[in-house]
Amino acid sequence: MPGYFVHNGQLFREGKAVISPDNRSFRYGDGLFETMRVINGNILLKALHFERLLRGMKLLQFDIPEFFTAVQLEEDIVSLCKKNRIEDKAVVRLVVFRNDGGLYDLEDMRPNYIIQGMPLQQYPVAPTGDGGLVIDIYPDASKACNIFSEVKSNNFLLYVMGAMYARQNGLGDCLILNQYGRIADATIANVFWIKNGVIHTPPIEEGCVAGVTRRFLLQQLPAAGYTINEQPLTPDDLLSADEVFLTNAVRGIRAVGKCRNRSYSSSLTKEIHSLLMDKWK
Repeated sequence: MPGYFVHNGQLFREGKAVISPDNRSFRYGDGLFETMRVINGNILLKALHFERLLRGMKLLQFDIPEFFTAVQLEEDIVSLCKKNRIEDKAVVRLVVFRNDGGLYDLEDMRPNYIIQGMPLQQYPVAPTGDGGLVIDIYPDASKACNIFSEVKSNNFLLYVMGAMYARQNGLGDCLILNQYGRIADATIANVFWIKNGVIHTPPIEEGCVAGVTRRFLLQQLPAAGYTINEQPLTPDDLLSADEVFLTNAVRGIRAVGKCRNRSYSSSLTKEIHSLLMDKWK
């Protein structure tokens, strides 16, 4: 049975065309998105999601109207999940974009948005298998470090190609290098590594997307007694780490089992995963 989606606050059946070929997101990737996990009608880490969204919209110079608020978006999301009967466990994708126009003739800076929902069980959310993910580094391109690097932009080409490389090579995910040859993040996740009991993750300045689960762990782990630092990650650091894990707002924490010839343990990663799951209940 066809489901529903939301376009600018209105419900439509799936398959309804609501954007034109001149849409700027379709043409140029002009916009940004959030992917959220909904459990029992509650959006997990919702404050962090909406804060990041609005911060990114200001950075991209959207004219944000008074009615475009976190409260209104939450109402749209919850209503959509109920309409599609997936409010118990759902994945929601919220895409914000500017309307039609060419590169130089943009007149309307106000946001348009589409919200889609799907059952959560279509996504694995726990660490994958006994050995964890097998990953590698995407070799064909790198990511620039600039003011837009942290935005979950609709222009996702580098990550698309990295994901294709991962699939073609039988990998669970692929790491993306920044312009300096250091690791920024993965195709759909932030990266953390553990060495001698200390947890590390690249800082935003290294070009990673400003992940909400990343930010949550940076806030929560020190209070739980863990030591965590933000510092650049080189490929050599990665290959000498004791443990590596990836974080994503939908899939949670995924342990990495192997990168190239290096195998990793996951004892501390499992502790952190349990901590996250307890906070998400």
